[in-house]
Amino acid sequence: MNRLEHLFSTKENILNIYTTAGFPRLNDTIEIIKELAASGVDMVEIGMPFSDPLADGPTIQHSSEVAIENGITLNIIFDQIKEIRKTVDIPIMLMGYINQLMKYGVEDFLAKAAAVGVDGFILPDLPLDIYQEEYKALFEKHNLKISFLITPQTTDDRIKLIAKESTAFLYVVSSFAITGSKSDLQQSQLDYFKKIEAMKLNTPKLIGFGISNADTFNTACNYANGAIIGSAFIKTLTTATTKLKTTIHNFIKPLK
Repeated sequence: MNRLEHLFSTKENILNIYTTAGFPRLNDTIEIIKELAASGVDMVEIGMPFSDPLADGPTIQHSSEVAIENGITLNIIFDQIKEIRKTVDIPIMLMGYINQLMKYGVEDFLAKAAAVGVDGFILPDLPLDIYQEEYKALFEKHNLKISFLITPQTTDDRIKLIAKESTAFLYVVSSFAITGSKSDLQQSQLDYFKKIEAMKLNTPKLIGFGISNADTFNTACNYANGAIIGSAFIKTLTTATTKLKTTIHNFIKPLK
């Protein structure tokens, strides 16, 4: 049983925090992940900065731009995760885009990720059929999990197929939008969550996009195994006036 399987089989109300590698400063990633784990976060999603982030809103796009200016690279991210793994054992997901893996060499990338302690991936632009035909065997070879996204526009049959192939968790996008585009949850979103819950899928579910505070996090947990907070955390790092440790603990405390 890997870290993700253990987490979803033993905990509820799972808090997954997204942070951009190399932001706000190049090597802050190590301290941020350590402090998130110390604050009680259940898993982390590390964004791999990319020049054309299709699923990211302005806040995360800006953090990626800053990280790229700071000099972040995929190999530096691997080195950072290797250092993080010396003291942190919570699941680590990498979020990015398939072009990044292709440029590096997909199998080389997956082998390196597994070697440094990555547990799984979120690749929003990877088509499900391409994954099945070209990459699924490689993910399985390196014991790496993957999460695919569904939205309110995804058909029921498609949801079932995506859930079956999501070996980490099913990423339930709360609205058909980019990250960070809403500040609360609407009734239409709650109806959508109820619909997914009623389908009784066997795959664990995390709700993301629009989860920004204790209220939205707790609401999401009523319909899924937990939720993902991204843009709100990045905004906190952007505007922080205190040390990283204090900033992170103050952000996480109301959630846990």
